[in-house]
Amino acid sequence: MVKTIRVSEEYHEWLSAHKKEDETMEETLRRMTRGPHPSDVAGLLTEEEAENAKEAVGRLRGRDRDRLYDASSTFEDGGKSE
Repeated sequence: MVKTIRVSEEYHEWLSAHKKEDETMEETLRRMTRGPHPSDVAGLLTEEEAENAKEAVGRLRGRDRDRLYDASSTFEDGGKSE
C-alpha cells in the first residue's frame, strides 16, 4: 500500500538536496530520520568520554524511573501525602 504525505515546499527542497542519486524519496526519508550511521560518528569520543556518556544516560534514565514511580504512587494513593 502506498501513502501520500504532505510536506512544505521548503522541507521537500531540503530533503531533495540530501537525496542520493540512487535513492528513492522513501529511502532518503528513512536515512534522514534514523540519525547518523555508526560509521559516521565512530571515533568522535574517546573510550572514557563514551563511558561517561553512558553513565550520564543511565543516571537520567534512573531519575526518570524515580519520577514515574513517584507519579504512579501518588496516583494510586489518590494524591494523599505521607
